[in-house]
Amino acid sequence: MEIKDLDWGNIGFNYRITDYRYISNYKDGKWDDGELSTDSNVTINESAGILQYCQEVFEGLKAYRTKEGHIVTFRPDLNAKRMYDSSKRLEMPPFPEERFLEAVDKVVLANEAWVPPFGSGATLYIRPYMFASSPVIGVKPAAEYQFRMFTTPVGPYFKGGAKPITITVSDFDRAAPRGTGHIKAGLNYAMSIHPLMEAHRNGFDENMYLDAATRTYVEETGGANFIFITKDKKVVTPKSNSILPSITRRSLLYVAEHYLGLKTEERPVAFDEVKDFAEVGLCGTAAVISPVGRICRGETVINIPSGMEGMGEITKKLYDTLTGIQMGELEAPEGWIRKIK
Repeated sequence: MEIKDLDWGNIGFNYRITDYRYISNYKDGKWDDGELSTDSNVTINESAGILQYCQEVFEGLKAYRTKEGHIVTFRPDLNAKRMYDSSKRLEMPPFPEERFLEAVDKVVLANEAWVPPFGSGATLYIRPYMFASSPVIGVKPAAEYQFRMFTTPVGPYFKGGAKPITITVSDFDRAAPRGTGHIKAGLNYAMSIHPLMEAHRNGFDENMYLDAATRTYVEETGGANFIFITKDKKVVTPKSNSILPSITRRSLLYVAEHYLGLKTEERPVAFDEVKDFAEVGLCGTAAVISPVGRICRGETVINIPSGMEGMGEITKKLYDTLTGIQMGELEAPEGWIRKIK
């Protein structure tokens, strides 16, 4: 199939409608067989559970075209498992993990022409999501749900190279200690929009959230986990029951240890020790790693030693190695790459 003729390096990280999406409905206690559809619109009742009580979970992953011409996805089984767990926390019927993987294969193949060419820096972003579709007026789980999955091509996240960002410690709390911060639900992201816009209005790129209980430990941003590099090149990530179990973060820790021979730690990270790290980054599906150059808390300014010009030494090695695995340029650990074609 001929690849779409787009200016792949300049399409940006935006939604662009593609040909097909996958849809499956839950009714009378079971999921139907599911199907591909050309209709990108969702029609629901005005009292649907998603609109009234925000019963919704979602995921995000990408499809890549390798140098050999294969189309692959990166660790989609972990997305399937995380969505399963998120659904259970919101009393939604989990979509079976094997069917999730089959849906990924189907929707990517159906949109094969939209998978960007190797070397373009662009990828095909995949968005699975599930929501309460039947009417509810009392606070309770809905009776019916819809699982959908669409794709959209996205350009290189770092056009012209990664520039370190400046972040601020937010006065808001992202998640309660025993709340929903560990699941991927739209409600968690909705509450982060106002703090993010406040940060932007004050000249910052992102927020650093601290733990809500003591406000002494680093948690995450509104949409990414933190990764820290010590002066002796140890890779450290925060450990908390309130942060999202990032697939990228887990993969970077493995890469650091098994590909780069670095020591790693997943532990509580006190804000007071942030000033002692040599490099700081944010990690997630969209950018893999976004370098951080400066962190502000009130009048206190922490300038990260790796600077404001580009990625630090270890951060760059982590980024290059993981993206090399994703694109098929480096051999992947068993089970990490799912070949679709």
